[in-house]
Amino acid sequence: MLKNTFFVLLAVSFILVSCDYKEKEKNLTDREKQLLEKEKTFAKKESEYQSLLKMRDSIFAKKDSKDSMVIATWPTEISGPWNGKVICTESNCSDYAVGDQRTDLWEFDNDSTQPITKIINNNNLVRLYSGKFENNEIRLSFKTDSTAKKNVEMNVLLNDISDNKIKGTRTITSDGCTAKFSVELVRSTK
Repeated sequence: MLKNTFFVLLAVSFILVSCDYKEKEKNLTDREKQLLEKEKTFAKKESEYQSLLKMRDSIFAKKDSKDSMVIATWPTEISGPWNGKVICTESNCSDYAVGDQRTDLWEFDNDSTQPITKIINNNNLVRLYSGKFENNEIRLSFKTDSTAKKNVEMNVLLNDISDNKIKGTRTITSDGCTAKFSVELVRSTK
């Protein structure tokens, strides 16, 4: 009987101890879950911090590059208003006929990023070209955006430049047709 009592006590203590282990294991699992959540939160904050550092560095890099960046401008001999005469010399477009003439004011100006040329007719802005001056040549370009009904690309090459006169050509490409024009600009006296 003593033997049976000993086995019963041993079994009961084993059951009690194993119940205690289950409780401790549950507590340990709960603490592990809490620790994992804290680690996730910390990793997210670390990621946000690294992202902010990268953004700060890119802002400083842009600021530094702007400070050291030289923006191209028109030379003083070209800058300002010119009276322009454009004559169509070749065309397979229905919009342009050989011999068509147009007179406009061409204003060589600069915006905050590049040289531009404004074409003005009757005090209205007709066209805005982006420009470049290299190797004693003026290159102007204009292209409609993708939302326009008609795709138009205009390129102007002005390569005969003197003090009071600039000459060159303009080419317009529009939906499969091409028109070419002679361009002559005379320094405006206004």
